[in-house]
Amino acid sequence: MEPIKKEEIFTIEDIYALPDGERAELIDGKIYYMAPPSWEHQRISRILHQAIANYIDRNNGKCEVLAAPFAVFLNKDDVDYVEPDISVICDISKLDEKGCHGAPDWIIEIVSPSSKPRDYMTKLFKYRAADVREYWIVDPEKQRTMVYGFENDIVEQYDFDEYVPVGIYEGFTIKIE
Repeated sequence: MEPIKKEEIFTIEDIYALPDGERAELIDGKIYYMAPPSWEHQRISRILHQAIANYIDRNNGKCEVLAAPFAVFLNKDDVDYVEPDISVICDISKLDEKGCHGAPDWIIEIVSPSSKPRDYMTKLFKYRAADVREYWIVDPEKQRTMVYGFENDIVEQYDFDEYVPVGIYEGFTIKIE
Protein backbone atom coordinates (compact mmCIF):
# COMPACT_ATOMS: atom_id res chain seq x y z
CA MET A 1 0.00 0.00 0.00
CA GLU A 2 1.32 3.41 -1.00
CA PRO A 3 1.37 6.13 1.65
CA ILE A 4 -1.00 9.06 1.18
CA LYS A 5 0.94 12.10 0.03
CA LYS A 6 0.24 15.11 2.21
CA GLU A 7 -0.27 18.40 0.35
CA GLU A 8 2.16 21.09 1.40
CA ILE A 9 0.64 24.01 3.29
CA PHE A 10 2.24 27.37 2.58
CA THR A 11 2.16 30.45 4.82
CA ILE A 12 2.40 34.21 4.46
CA GLU A 13 6.12 33.80 5.19
CA ASP A 14 6.40 31.89 1.88
CA ILE A 15 4.66 34.76 0.05
CA TYR A 16 7.15 37.28 1.47
CA ALA A 17 10.02 34.97 0.44
CA LEU A 18 9.06 35.09 -3.26
CA PRO A 19 11.59 36.73 -5.58
CA ASP A 20 11.14 40.47 -6.15
CA GLY A 21 8.48 41.21 -8.72
CA GLU A 22 6.76 37.82 -8.40
CA ARG A 23 3.16 38.16 -7.19
CA ALA A 24 1.01 35.45 -5.69
CA GLU A 25 -1.95 34.99 -3.41
CA LEU A 26 -2.37 32.48 -0.64
CA ILE A 27 -5.75 30.87 -0.03
CA ASP A 28 -6.11 28.13 2.59
CA GLY A 29 -2.37 27.49 2.41
CA LYS A 30 -2.24 27.09 -1.37
CA ILE A 31 -0.18 29.50 -3.49
CA TYR A 32 -1.74 30.97 -6.63
CA TYR A 33 0.77 32.77 -8.85
CA MET A 34 -0.51 35.88 -10.62
CA ALA A 35 0.25 36.88 -14.20
CA PRO A 36 0.82 40.56 -14.96
CA PRO A 37 -2.50 42.30 -15.71
CA SER A 38 -3.48 43.23 -19.27
CA TRP A 39 -3.95 46.77 -20.54
CA GLU A 40 -7.76 46.34 -20.45
CA HIS A 41 -7.61 45.03 -16.89
CA GLN A 42 -5.60 48.08 -15.79
CA ARG A 43 -7.93 50.47 -17.66
CA ILE A 44 -10.99 49.05 -15.88
CA SER A 45 -9.15 49.16 -12.54
CA ARG A 46 -8.35 52.85 -13.10
CA ILE A 47 -11.96 53.69 -14.04
CA LEU A 48 -13.33 51.96 -10.95
CA HIS A 49 -10.68 53.30 -8.56
CA GLN A 50 -11.13 56.85 -9.83
CA ALA A 51 -14.95 56.73 -9.62
CA ILE A 52 -14.86 55.34 -6.06
CA ALA A 53 -12.13 57.75 -4.87
CA ASN A 54 -14.01 60.72 -6.36
CA TYR A 55 -17.24 59.63 -4.66
CA ILE A 56 -15.53 59.22 -1.27
CA ASP A 57 -13.79 62.61 -1.62
CA ARG A 58 -16.98 64.44 -2.72
CA ASN A 59 -18.84 63.06 0.28
CA ASN A 60 -16.06 63.57 2.83
CA GLY A 61 -16.08 59.81 3.34
CA LYS A 62 -13.91 58.03 5.86
CA CYS A 63 -13.30 54.91 3.72
CA GLU A 64 -10.07 54.21 1.84
CA VAL A 65 -10.02 52.80 -1.71
CA LEU A 66 -6.83 50.92 -2.57
CA ALA A 67 -5.80 49.22 -5.81
CA ALA A 68 -3.59 46.15 -6.22
CA PRO A 69 -0.96 45.35 -5.33
CA PHE A 70 -2.23 45.77 -1.78
CA ALA A 71 -2.12 43.04 0.86
CA VAL A 72 -5.32 41.84 2.51
CA PHE A 73 -4.98 39.40 5.39
CA LEU A 74 -8.57 38.12 5.43
CA ASN A 75 -8.44 36.02 8.56
CA LYS A 76 -6.32 35.97 11.67
CA ASP A 77 -4.20 33.15 10.33
CA ASP A 78 -1.04 32.78 8.28
CA VAL A 79 -2.51 30.80 5.37
CA ASP A 80 -4.66 33.51 3.71
CA TYR A 81 -3.24 36.49 1.82
CA VAL A 82 -5.00 38.07 -1.16
CA GLU A 83 -4.44 41.11 -3.36
CA PRO A 84 -7.88 42.17 -4.60
CA ASP A 85 -7.87 44.45 -7.63
CA ILE A 86 -9.75 47.05 -5.58
CA SER A 87 -10.41 47.12 -1.84
CA VAL A 88 -12.61 49.61 -0.01
CA ILE A 89 -11.95 49.68 3.73
CA CYS A 90 -14.16 51.77 6.02
CA ASP A 91 -12.67 50.66 9.36
CA ILE A 92 -9.32 52.42 9.14
CA SER A 93 -8.09 50.61 12.28
CA LYS A 94 -7.68 47.51 10.06
CA LEU A 95 -4.93 49.27 8.08
CA ASP A 96 -1.22 49.38 8.78
CA GLU A 97 1.98 49.51 6.74
CA LYS A 98 1.66 45.82 5.78
CA GLY A 99 -1.94 46.06 4.50
CA CYS A 100 -5.48 45.38 5.65
CA HIS A 101 -6.00 42.99 8.59
CA GLY A 102 -9.52 41.65 8.27
CA ALA A 103 -12.18 41.88 5.59
CA PRO A 104 -12.53 45.02 3.48
CA ASP A 105 -16.10 46.31 3.18
CA TRP A 106 -16.11 46.04 -0.61
CA ILE A 107 -13.86 44.03 -2.92
CA ILE A 108 -13.71 44.18 -6.71
CA GLU A 109 -11.92 41.53 -8.75
CA ILE A 110 -11.37 42.04 -12.48
CA VAL A 111 -11.35 38.63 -14.15
CA SER A 112 -8.45 37.53 -16.30
CA PRO A 113 -8.33 34.17 -18.09
CA SER A 114 -5.98 32.69 -15.47
CA SER A 115 -7.98 33.98 -12.47
CA LYS A 116 -11.52 33.07 -13.61
CA PRO A 117 -12.10 29.94 -11.45
CA ARG A 118 -10.49 31.61 -8.43
CA ASP A 119 -12.56 34.82 -8.76
CA TYR A 120 -15.91 33.11 -9.46
CA MET A 121 -15.59 30.27 -6.96
CA THR A 122 -12.73 30.22 -4.45
CA LYS A 123 -12.71 33.93 -3.63
CA LEU A 124 -16.50 34.24 -3.73
CA PHE A 125 -16.82 31.76 -0.85
CA LYS A 126 -13.71 33.02 0.95
CA TYR A 127 -14.89 36.65 0.89
CA ARG A 128 -18.38 35.75 2.04
CA ALA A 129 -17.02 33.69 4.94
CA ALA A 130 -14.67 36.55 5.92
CA ASP A 131 -17.62 39.03 6.18
CA VAL A 132 -16.84 41.18 3.14
CA ARG A 133 -20.03 43.24 2.73
CA GLU A 134 -20.01 43.49 -1.08
CA TYR A 135 -18.09 41.67 -3.83
CA TRP A 136 -18.01 42.58 -7.52
CA ILE A 137 -16.66 40.30 -10.22
CA VAL A 138 -15.95 42.40 -13.30
CA ASP A 139 -15.58 40.20 -16.40
CA PRO A 140 -14.17 42.05 -19.45
CA GLU A 141 -14.63 39.01 -21.71
CA LYS A 142 -18.36 38.77 -20.91
CA GLN A 143 -18.71 42.58 -20.58
CA ARG A 144 -20.55 41.90 -17.33
CA THR A 145 -20.34 42.66 -13.62
CA MET A 146 -21.65 40.23 -11.02
CA VAL A 147 -22.60 41.91 -7.75
CA TYR A 148 -22.82 39.94 -4.51
CA GLY A 149 -24.36 41.86 -1.63
CA PHE A 150 -23.56 39.47 1.19
CA GLU A 151 -25.36 41.51 3.87
CA ASN A 152 -28.73 41.14 2.10
CA ASP A 153 -28.08 37.91 0.15
CA ILE A 154 -28.33 39.78 -3.15
CA VAL A 155 -26.85 38.51 -6.42
CA GLU A 156 -27.28 40.74 -9.46
CA GLN A 157 -25.76 40.95 -12.92
CA TYR A 158 -25.12 44.09 -14.99
CA ASP A 159 -23.81 44.65 -18.50
CA PHE A 160 -20.97 47.15 -18.93
CA ASP A 161 -23.33 49.71 -20.49
CA GLU A 162 -25.57 49.71 -17.38
CA TYR A 163 -25.15 51.67 -14.16
CA VAL A 164 -24.25 49.38 -11.28
CA PRO A 165 -25.59 50.46 -7.86
CA VAL A 166 -23.06 50.29 -5.03
CA GLY A 167 -24.63 48.51 -2.07
CA ILE A 168 -22.44 50.04 0.63
CA TYR A 169 -23.18 53.61 -0.56
CA GLU A 170 -26.75 54.86 -0.97
CA GLY A 171 -27.36 56.54 -4.35
CA PHE A 172 -23.91 55.79 -5.84
CA THR A 173 -23.72 54.00 -9.20
CA ILE A 174 -20.83 53.21 -11.55
CA LYS A 175 -20.94 52.59 -15.31
CA ILE A 176 -17.88 50.66 -16.47
CA GLU A 177 -18.20 51.32 -20.20
